[in-house]
Amino acid sequence: MMISVYYRQEDEWILQKVDEICVRQRKSRSAVILSILERYFERGKKMGQIFRDMGLISEKQLEDTLKLQEIDKQRKKIGQMLREEGIISERHIQRALTLQRK
Repeated sequence: MMISVYYRQEDEWILQKVDEICVRQRKSRSAVILSILERYFERGKKMGQIFRDMGLISEKQLEDTLKLQEIDKQRKKIGQMLREEGIISERHIQRALTLQRK
């Protein structure tokens, strides 16, 4: 996929900052911009919301799992419950945790 970014001259400093990050992290400009956007939109969300936003579960699956979590005596975490059901993998959980912490 290709995305074009249009900006005003007075916003050029933002892209200069992005370019500095690109050099430091050895990533492309588009990879850095997507990483920044991802962190912005996922910051502070609960794990279930992040899984839904990642397209790993539907809204109904999230609601159903949250209901099961409420009645679960062991109070398993939502990631563990979804992994045990075979819906998500450990890699998905780690990715969501990374997004949540940023």
